[in-house]
Amino acid sequence: MKLKTKDEAYRYFEDLSTIAEIKSMAQRWAVARKLDSGETYIDIATETGASTATISRVKRYLEYGADGYRLVLDRMKLG
Repeated sequence: MKLKTKDEAYRYFEDLSTIAEIKSMAQRWAVARKLDSGETYIDIATETGASTATISRVKRYLEYGADGYRLVLDRMKLG
């Protein structure tokens, strides 16, 4: 974790990932936040453009994954 600022993180991911990959990660993160707040699949799909397969995949990781989403979601709630 050598990145010190948000700008450094943006620059790193811009070099590391394609535009499509960055958009996909952003979409999955939006889905995770909406699932965590209790929104329905239909509302999430409409608001994010994510497929129900993507929403289901993110939900599965929220419930049975390595808790990466949960870690960040909880830290964001703390401020």
